[in-house]
Amino acid sequence: MFSLQRIETFRQEVKKSRFLATAAPVSGEEAAKAFIRDHSDVAANHNCWAWRVGPLYRFSDDGEPSGTAGKPILQAIDGQALDGVAVVVTRWFGGILLGSGGLIRAYGGTAAACLRAAEKLPIVTRIEVRIGCAFADLALVQARLSAHEAVQILTQHYNATGSEFVAAIREQDLADVRQMVADVTSGRAVMSIPKRNEAS
Repeated sequence: MFSLQRIETFRQEVKKSRFLATAAPVSGEEAAKAFIRDHSDVAANHNCWAWRVGPLYRFSDDGEPSGTAGKPILQAIDGQALDGVAVVVTRWFGGILLGSGGLIRAYGGTAAACLRAAEKLPIVTRIEVRIGCAFADLALVQARLSAHEAVQILTQHYNATGSEFVAAIREQDLADVRQMVADVTSGRAVMSIPKRNEAS
């Protein structure tokens, strides 16, 4: 799966109607709503949109016939294996009716062309883990975790016997980090994985 590096736009004219697609990475539903609001032109005839963030998605035909705009935009997002992405396609009517098929091709095609042109980033899945270690091992564990490119230390707190870290670790590096922690503490550190996964 991929997301977008930055905002991308694409314009085309179809039978005198002007279409502008604007796509961007979004972190969640509120960010998607804000992006759509900020990139809709109130002077245009239609501002149709779609977004996907993980299993959540929404789309709108904004006055176009049902199924001719929002859904094709969402299909353009899904067709390019994108996540965390919102797209607004704005239309200025040119006086010629496009028909349902024409609208589907125009909205879906404008969105797809915009997304194809956008610079993409792979989505890295991270697993949130808890690592507990004694004071005797703390300095070495902290140094190794901080230096490892696959590890993001989220929080750290102390207790009576040592410290506990909460860290987000790239999924594909989880076994290596677990082995490293075991090696530097001779198996004394405890690493546990809650059921909830993190994506970033």
